[in-house]
Amino acid sequence: MVSLSSRTLTALVGLALSLVVSVAAWYYFDTFLLFLFLPLVPFLFRGRGEPESRPERRTCPVCGFETRDPSFAYCPRDGTELESPPG
Repeated sequence: MVSLSSRTLTALVGLALSLVVSVAAWYYFDTFLLFLFLPLVPFLFRGRGEPESRPERRTCPVCGFETRDPSFAYCPRDGTELESPPG
């Protein structure tokens, strides 16, 4: 049996639901324009829900360089070790 992640299942249900709504709107309004709009609807609600986990911002105490990239341990400008903000 194939197991799907919750994200994949949600995407498939959303796709099926949007197709049903598109076909119903196409039948009711007799226009194809809604097919072009419905795929963009998920982008309208992006950012809502649980916050994404982002790496902590680290700053150079000398020049103020800031980054969230975990591969930076030292400032690329002057070589000073980056510091995490107090807690």
